[in-house]
Amino acid sequence: MSPEETLDEIIYNNKSISRFGDGELNLIFGFKIGFQKYDEILSKRLYDVLQTNEKDFLIGMPDPLDFENLDKYTDRSKKYWTKWIENNIFELILILNEKKTYYSSYITRFYILYKDKSKVYKYVEKLKKIWNKKDIVIIEGQQSRLGVNNSLFDNVKSIKRILCPSENAFNIYDKILNFALKIEKNKLILLALGPTATVLAYDLYKAGYQAIDIGHVDIEYEWFIRNSTEKTRIPNKYVNEIKDGNMNITNVTDNEYYNQIIETILN
Repeated sequence: MSPEETLDEIIYNNKSISRFGDGELNLIFGFKIGFQKYDEILSKRLYDVLQTNEKDFLIGMPDPLDFENLDKYTDRSKKYWTKWIENNIFELILILNEKKTYYSSYITRFYILYKDKSKVYKYVEKLKKIWNKKDIVIIEGQQSRLGVNNSLFDNVKSIKRILCPSENAFNIYDKILNFALKIEKNKLILLALGPTATVLAYDLYKAGYQAIDIGHVDIEYEWFIRNSTEKTRIPNKYVNEIKDGNMNITNVTDNEYYNQIIETILN
């Protein structure tokens, strides 16, 4: 399914989603990634989530796995994904089900990878309907800071935050899950915690929450409002996809951000 079709399911049918990218798939295949070391339990949990067939739970896969989409992307992105798929085609065949409907993990990858950026504003308007006038709880890496210093969440009713490790968050997965289970069920939970979020979205869905693995959405939004043509640093946020993207990150000066934090779980 396309990103727009995936958004429709989330917005109008209140579905939850776990998103798989090359990082999550690499972990299933037995490799580490930049901000999450390989963990056998995490690898198995990711695989199990990928195989689930819950009616109201969506599995998001990278759009480039459909070769028809490749021409939409910049030459660099197209080259990367063509090589990645060639290197992993047999592993993908083993873990994917051709009879299953997969949704788009690119609901949060709406800007930097595309050649044509003319429709991004309209897309963002639709994306923001996920949390429109809702009480949301963001479970994020300590330096992710979703929506800080921008207007991404200017249409929510309220925001609370749970801060977790920016790297290797799965090391303390049980602590994160146990605290998350204290959240009221009427809250919308947004997750930005790498592969840990992919697993956590499923566990929270099973516990009765609507949980959205929203991942990279804030950095894409930052690049969009800056009219960036390549991946760049954001002064007070961890950008994991560029070299030294976690270095020299400035502190947040907005007291409202600190007032939103209800728990910090770092070890």
